Amino acid sequence: MQQHILCSKCQNKHSVYFRQYSGEYLCRSCFIFSIEEKTCRTISKFSMVNYGDKIAVGVSGGKDSLSLLLVLKHLFERKKTNDIIAITIDEGIAGYRDESLKIVKEFCSRLNIKNEIFSYKELFGMDMDESMSMRPSEKMTSCSICGTFRRRAIDIATDYVGANVIATGHNLDDQLQSFMINVISGDINRIGWTYPEPIYYGTKKIKKIKPFIEIYEREIVFYALQQNIPFQSEQCPYQNESIRSEIREFFNSLEENRSGVKYNTYNSILKISKILKNMDNSLKNKCNICGHESTRPICSVCNNLKILKND
Repeated sequence: MQQHILCSKCQNKHSVYFRQYSGEYLCRSCFIFSIEEKTCRTISKFSMVNYGDKIAVGVSGGKDSLSLLLVLKHLFERKKTNDIIAITIDEGIAGYRDESLKIVKEFCSRLNIKNEIFSYKELFGMDMDESMSMRPSEKMTSCSICGTFRRRAIDIATDYVGANVIATGHNLDDQLQSFMINVISGDINRIGWTYPEPIYYGTKKIKKIKPFIEIYEREIVFYALQQNIPFQSEQCPYQNESIRSEIREFFNSLEENRSGVKYNTYNSILKISKILKNMDNSLKNKCNICGHESTRPICSVCNNLKILKND
């Protein structure tokens, strides 16, 4: 007979989740509260949101972005302190994105939150599938193309809906992976950009924030399941070209045998990225073609388009 363990917090309900790195057993309500309360503390610690900010939430249909939308609704919208709108980027990946667009539309309707959709095809003249067929070689990876276009698409969408804050569902695991990718690729400037304090960019000083950045990915998955969030489970068909999956497996393996190693690594990354952020002035430059902020004379979006179109 299985032994039921009481929640370490409330002491009166059976636990449903064991938080290995802290040794806590949590019941459903205490677990949900812990995720929302931790998100709130992260927002406060890094001064991510001010009273009256209009927040555009990047919602893809995955567990992170849909969970973030629900958490922010609980934190802000009920108190009428901040307006929230969902923005979704349609990359144009046949057989993959259609499902997630349907999930996002239905979930936003359930929460009574407006959702605006923007496509690569409309913004850049080509969708992701077309980009993959046009790339000159596999050295130009799918993730480098998509990531570049996605960041610009989110910027455009945020400006279009009149928001001054863009919130994305990046979690602690994403932060570790991005750090390692930047180290491996030698892109030191980008490490400074990952520091959790809001990045202000563009003439309208839009803030980019990551409220889930101190929460493990697996805990967001469990939160989504406990809140009955119908997220897309199918993986992007182009993801195998990225080293990110291998880094994810590496850190998961370390955490399995050495509980808390992800948090320790994250805290080290915080110190490194803060130092590099204070030293970096690269975003003061502007692209000679589109006028957006850039580290080079031609930004990565315009450079990719030139290569893909063979201009």
